[in-house]
Amino acid sequence: QVQLVESGGDLVQPGGSLRLSCAAFGFSFSDYAMGWFRQASGKEREFVASISWRGGGTTYADSVKGRFTISRDNAKNTVHLEMNSLKPEDTAVYYCAKGRFYSSSSSAGDYRSWGQGTRVTVSS
Repeated sequence: QVQLVESGGDLVQPGGSLRLSCAAFGFSFSDYAMGWFRQASGKEREFVASISWRGGGTTYADSVKGRFTISRDNAKNTVHLEMNSLKPEDTAVYYCAKGRFYSSSSSAGDYRSWGQGTRVTVSS
């Protein structure tokens, strides 16, 4: 049974940094792409970043490019999202997702399993 457990969400001031983590269980982690999505209050879930099975390919939403970095540790079955220069508009619940395939993708339809989310609030 696939299980994804996010952690690291917090309240942070604008300009600050956070590192989100996602621990994966129940599947062969290194065979699949992984992604991060987010959903702000009253808005639809949106793509943030994704990483291919071996980490060689990454994709980012334009809104986070240059500020966020996705990485993975296949030995520890974890994927991380390093977030810098945070803005109030980054406030959302962040979700980790398991891809259907090995390649990185920005399409929510290419993900089949989702975590419960971790809340990030950027506010002074």
